[in-house]
Amino acid sequence: MGYLHEGHLSLVDLARQETDFVAVSIFVNPLQFGPGEDLDQYPRELDRDLSLLRKRGTDLVFAPSVEEMYPFGEPEVTVDPGPMAQTLCGRYRPGHFRGVLTVVARLLGLIKPQFAAFGQKDYQQAILIRRMVKDLDLGVEIGLGPIVREEDGLAMSSRNLFLSPEERRQAPGLWRSFQAVQTAFEKGEGSVPALRSVFLDELKHHPLLTLQYAEFTDPDTMGPAERIQPGFVLAVAAFCGRTRLIDNHIFVE
Repeated sequence: MGYLHEGHLSLVDLARQETDFVAVSIFVNPLQFGPGEDLDQYPRELDRDLSLLRKRGTDLVFAPSVEEMYPFGEPEVTVDPGPMAQTLCGRYRPGHFRGVLTVVARLLGLIKPQFAAFGQKDYQQAILIRRMVKDLDLGVEIGLGPIVREEDGLAMSSRNLFLSPEERRQAPGLWRSFQAVQTAFEKGEGSVPALRSVFLDELKHHPLLTLQYAEFTDPDTMGPAERIQPGFVLAVAAFCGRTRLIDNHIFVE
């Protein structure tokens, strides 16, 4: 959606590994914002983004207006994201993933790429896009790029711009909490309640972080995990001040 950072630009690199022509879309999609969310405040700086993409070797940038993207007004036919969208962020943002999948389906139809790169930070989004492409046979390979983090572990996000200095100092608490549960997992702990306690104990050291959810999930179904195995995911959303942060950790042996 623009206001690019290294996480976005790493997806350009990933696409470049798969193809000889890389297109990037920049579009703040109103369909995926609910009432009271930050559509109007979402950072936009197209000239800056174009400069960054030019330096990264992007071949084409598609940056339509809302009127160009939806020339007949808000679509009457949309993509139903199904039950996997009822968990995690979907539980707190009704209609969000319907808007995401609808705009992605339209983008894929307009560009007709052979490969499309999405980021792991928006894990539920990426899994739903993969499922949409599979179920609707859209004929595009979906690549998943790893989370790119600041030196202190905070996942890069355009919304980090809204953090105050003190909030910015505490926001990496999510990453430190991930490190704590990964360490416990490596020592043989696979119980979800035990790992949740480890996560919450570390998070207590960062009082400006208010947890919205922390869910241990099966990566295939996005449903709750009974016991953690390598490849399972701890997905988190938290508020730091008024800024909503999402992040996740994939467990490794």
